Amino acid sequence: MFEKQNVIYLAGGCFWGVEAYISRLKGVNNTEVGYANGMDLAPTYEKVSSGKTGHAETVKVTYNPKIITLENILENYFTIIDPFTKNRQGADVGTQYRTGIYWQDPHDKDAVIDFLRKKQTEFGKRIAVEAHEIHNFYPAEVYHQKYLERNPQGYCHVDLNLIDDEEFDHLSREEYEITQLSMTEPPFTGKYDNFFEDGVYVDVVNGEILFSSDDKFDSGCGWPAFTKPICEDAITKNRDFSHGTTRIEVRSAKANSHLGHVFNDGPDGAKRYCINSAALKFIPKDELDDYLKKINSDEDK
Repeated sequence: MFEKQNVIYLAGGCFWGVEAYISRLKGVNNTEVGYANGMDLAPTYEKVSSGKTGHAETVKVTYNPKIITLENILENYFTIIDPFTKNRQGADVGTQYRTGIYWQDPHDKDAVIDFLRKKQTEFGKRIAVEAHEIHNFYPAEVYHQKYLERNPQGYCHVDLNLIDDEEFDHLSREEYEITQLSMTEPPFTGKYDNFFEDGVYVDVVNGEILFSSDDKFDSGCGWPAFTKPICEDAITKNRDFSHGTTRIEVRSAKANSHLGHVFNDGPDGAKRYCINSAALKFIPKDELDDYLKKINSDEDK
């Protein structure tokens, strides 16, 4: 059973900053930058930058509606754009930098239009944000994806300090990027890749028990691999169509942390849960009883 996910497309100037901000919202499971609603069937950054293709730099936002609503996403979107200026955001000028909200699901049309009407009444000033069904979307080049995560000093017209993510302050930068921004650690670099001690693996975000060493095996893929989770209720599965592929993403059920992906090539016909080390914390077998007592005590408080 796959978890329900919704998709909305947001154009708000340079897509680096829009993606960096929106991807940090709790409940946003995946973001992908690209070029939307233009005439060229094979757009590139160079072509779109000319302003002649009709495309807008846009972020495809995939989110879990049980955790975050479309209205909440749009409220956050409005905090990072100038909704009154046409074809310009920050220092970027051109039709490719226009603002727009584009829906994929026809059921989202009314919600988007109602939101913009509410904002129009609230501001009393003409809003220049486009709103219509998505006509086309082409993923941008790989180097544009999660650009500001890989290049923290890069230009950004969006103030990333506006978002409150203090609940993740206990995570390292790598742990945050993987569990919250759906990034992936390089293969063969994770601390649990070639690690086979007895114990359990818990979600680094909230300590939820996810996998057991009894189900871990050496797949040679470069990431920790398990044949199954500790129990099916510990995880959720999502269809992942990002970057031109079709995969099944795995997330923790309670914290909604991105963990990795599951494949059908495990030993003897079993599954292969390919999981990022940075999404996990290992609890040795001889410490498990004390860990469970602590977890139960914290839940009773």
